[in-house]
Amino acid sequence: MDKKCSREESSWLEVELASPCTAKKAEKASIVNPRRRSSAANAVALALIMTIPPILFIFSGRLDAPAVWIKSTVAGLAAESSKKKDMLLGGLLLPGLDEQSCASRYQSVYYRKNMTRSPTPYLIDRLRQQEALQRRCGPGTDAYRRASDRLKSGVKDVDTVDGCSYLVLLSYRGLGNRILAAASAFLYAMLTDRVLLVDRGKTMGDLFCEPFPGTTWLLPLDFPLQGYKDLGEDAAESYGNVTTLRNETGGSSSEHRFVYMHLDHAASVENKLAYCDDHRQFLHRVQWVVMRTDGYIAPILFLNPAYQQELHRMFPRKDSVFYIVSRYLLHPTNDVWGMVTRFYDSYLKNADERLGIQIRAFVKDDKPVQHILDQILACTSQERLLPGVLPSAGGAPPPPTTTAGARSKAVLVTGLNGWYHDSIREMYWRSASANGEVVSVHQPSREEHQRMFHRMQDMKALAEMYLLSMTDKIVTSGWSTFGYVGTALGGLTPYIMFKPEDQNPKVPDPPCKRAMSMEPCAQGPPYFECTRKEVDKLLDTSNLVPHVRACEDMSWGLKLTEPISEKDV
Repeated sequence: MDKKCSREESSWLEVELASPCTAKKAEKASIVNPRRRSSAANAVALALIMTIPPILFIFSGRLDAPAVWIKSTVAGLAAESSKKKDMLLGGLLLPGLDEQSCASRYQSVYYRKNMTRSPTPYLIDRLRQQEALQRRCGPGTDAYRRASDRLKSGVKDVDTVDGCSYLVLLSYRGLGNRILAAASAFLYAMLTDRVLLVDRGKTMGDLFCEPFPGTTWLLPLDFPLQGYKDLGEDAAESYGNVTTLRNETGGSSSEHRFVYMHLDHAASVENKLAYCDDHRQFLHRVQWVVMRTDGYIAPILFLNPAYQQELHRMFPRKDSVFYIVSRYLLHPTNDVWGMVTRFYDSYLKNADERLGIQIRAFVKDDKPVQHILDQILACTSQERLLPGVLPSAGGAPPPPTTTAGARSKAVLVTGLNGWYHDSIREMYWRSASANGEVVSVHQPSREEHQRMFHRMQDMKALAEMYLLSMTDKIVTSGWSTFGYVGTALGGLTPYIMFKPEDQNPKVPDPPCKRAMSMEPCAQGPPYFECTRKEVDKLLDTSNLVPHVRACEDMSWGLKLTEPISEKDV
């Protein structure tokens, strides 16, 4: 990353120290501290902050801490005049959790539109039950210690202890994959009454706050199962091998201390049979289940008859499962949230409209290619998301009185390479927009290459996903889990750019398509029906239920949506 990032290039390095000027700017910020303060107290606090020399902040130890403090204090003034927001998201979140340790939990509502889908009372009740289970059986409890001791000692009997069973999710692949997997595992844990424990990998604790009050969802560092991170689908404890053995010998699940569910998108048919398990045959007697998945499996769970009734009660609207789950489960840490809010307030907040363009080029060495830029421009032109430009003929620009009232559009570009951003920005720098809009183009980072489990790169990537979720409209790259997450976090229905054919690197026709829903795509579903389990036949599973359809960008993938007859018009 270029250390000499200018303000025009919109670098993450742009961190303003507190000063009278920036304090006034913070006073106008849209973020609102939910705690009530009196007007007098706020006025005194603001006056004090405005007069402290900036040098005191420099020696405070962390550059971002003063900015957060100022924003939190000054925003109290705005709270008195702002329309009250539903910080609890219709009961999705619990009140009274520590705001200082996780500011995003209650503050994110001020950066996003109101909930486009509301949680049902039944889902809220199930969330409270899951929270109680996590507290009763989670790390640090006697129940967890006893369960861990049994796992370590190799006990293979079939009885669970204390009514506590566990689902361990392994961190796997890119950040988008891991986020989709976390939401999927949480949903599966709720369906099967298991405590969710997430392998922290190298960065999980730096990215997300604890979602459950009074406990942790991070797998303890002293987890006693040796070699669990290296489990593969050929492991003796894999679901495919365990069920094969049971069918051949009539044996019980007590042959193994745990069961490993290998649900990679390319998993074998035998292991994908786990999607059809009703959890009543033998898994309910297995205290420890270890899961590895690299994507979103919720659409597949909707195909299992054993879960359909419960899922319908939790999510009567099928097109917003990830959206609702993520608003409950995934809250960025203060470090990540600070990156989000600083960038948003500096470059996006004051625009009349915000457009997100998420670029994932599946090309060698992540090098920029012209046909992808052409596809972006063709898509934004086709869908009238960006204005055209006037020919450069040496004419005089419009007078300031004309441009002062012009509509503004801020374009947020995310991607590994900065060439696409630079090309779009230069287009609007060299020529005026055809409709008179003032277009500004911004890219938070340009890492050039993806590095798995790299702390700072993961933090930047997560911040960019949340920034994308704060836009009004969004264009995403097909097949990209990064784009899936950025879209669904914000409840946005994207325009998906089709992935060009590897052997024919040209702009597809059409270049993009409006998605049927905000839901991510399940990229590796099974091709058999759970009631028959005819694994030797290929079945189109996108026609089994009306709310699961083939993905727009991946014909073999599955996606949740609302049946056409039930959609709002």
